[in-house]
Amino acid sequence: MARENIPTSRVVRSATIGRLAAGQAVRQFGTRAANLARGDEASDAALARRQVETAEQIVAVLGTMKGAAMKLGQVMSFLDVGLVPEEYREEFQKKLAALRDSAPHVSFKEMRKVIEGEFDEPIEELFADFDSEPIAAASIGQVYRATLHDGRPVAVKVQYPGVAGAVRADLKNLGMIMRLFSRMAPGLDVQGITQEIRLRIDEELDYELEASNQRAMARIFRGHPFIYVPEVVGSLSRERVMVSELVSGSRFEELKELDAPARNRIGEIVFRFYFGCMYRHHQFSGDPHPGNFMLLKDGRVAFLDFGLYKRLAPELAEYELQIARLGIGGQGEALIAHLHDGGFLAAPDRSDPEQIVRQFDDVTWWYTRDAEVDLTPEIATQIVIDMSDPRSRHYAAMRHENLPPDHLFGRRTETLTLAVMSQLRASGNWHRIAREWIFGDPPVTELGRAEAEFYGLRGYGSAAGSSSPEHRSAARP
Repeated sequence: MARENIPTSRVVRSATIGRLAAGQAVRQFGTRAANLARGDEASDAALARRQVETAEQIVAVLGTMKGAAMKLGQVMSFLDVGLVPEEYREEFQKKLAALRDSAPHVSFKEMRKVIEGEFDEPIEELFADFDSEPIAAASIGQVYRATLHDGRPVAVKVQYPGVAGAVRADLKNLGMIMRLFSRMAPGLDVQGITQEIRLRIDEELDYELEASNQRAMARIFRGHPFIYVPEVVGSLSRERVMVSELVSGSRFEELKELDAPARNRIGEIVFRFYFGCMYRHHQFSGDPHPGNFMLLKDGRVAFLDFGLYKRLAPELAEYELQIARLGIGGQGEALIAHLHDGGFLAAPDRSDPEQIVRQFDDVTWWYTRDAEVDLTPEIATQIVIDMSDPRSRHYAAMRHENLPPDHLFGRRTETLTLAVMSQLRASGNWHRIAREWIFGDPPVTELGRAEAEFYGLRGYGSAAGSSSPEHRSAARP
């Protein structure tokens, strides 16, 4: 395969983004002008066609970018935020899914140069066997199957040549995007959030750091009854190459076709992994998406990709859990004071206790209400709208709110975990599960009891965010 050009210049990439935005503005203006002479039905149809054309153009542009912009395509591929009309949504999802799943056209000759450049050795000296066809594609690299000289099958993750420059060019352009957000939410700490995004994504370019993150997760979950993190081969991991144990299993599209009990079980495991890592272990992947886990034959779920990673100070995790306790308990005044103390509200006197509780409920209800919830993509879409979109009934209040940088990737993980679970159409009482880390309650599910036994054997105790009596009773229904 011929090498695919990766635009690395900030000027080139800015021009690409600028052409997309300017061209779309002209077409939308033309559509609206033409709509003045059309009836409502024809007007709606013309605008729908324009939205689909826009979506296809976004796919095309993102497909040329293997840097930070590619991440957006991966997220959009399973999180529908109303970009296109409902009747076109399935087709749009398929187009975007191609960004997530297909291997970019970078020749093995070019990828081989990356491997041998990192080790300063020919590939035959490093591996007994190496399959030149990639088995998976990530946003900034490809994964290959290989065999070590001791016979172990391994997965070799190799960074695209030139992608580091592409990502850093994207990050330099991040200020343009964030300035648009500041117009919508003047209270936002744009500088702090921009710095946090740049730091996290810049870290993702270092596969040695990712290997360290994955080793930490593998250690935490070693022997876990239903979660598995592959072991890393540390001696063969470098800045642009990472080698880990090869695992195989059923991928997301297959999981979506399983029966309801199986999907519910996987949904609970995904929920426990991403939320549990945040609030029990204070370190977590900031990149939950369908390509980052698979169902193994023994029923465990293997989790992959720990490049976009965040470590959370215990006091910050406890702060977030207290938000949940106050919101669940409907304690609006205390919640306003707590949010102000943490930098979420600059002017607490402008906030209404009833409104702040409604806002909390709208964005967290799926796991803070004590009820069976059948998750759907429509639920995920509405929650994203209620969190950040001008269509939200809370938008006027949100304009005066802030998202402190240290809490940014936690909210991303929360939202994308919901998106994955919604695509699985998983059902469960997510609140009763979440109470384990919010209030220290005993588990009520089979998986929860198995996990509690594991944590007990590992000496973690309850492994909850807090298990004090006052936290257990503060907001019990």
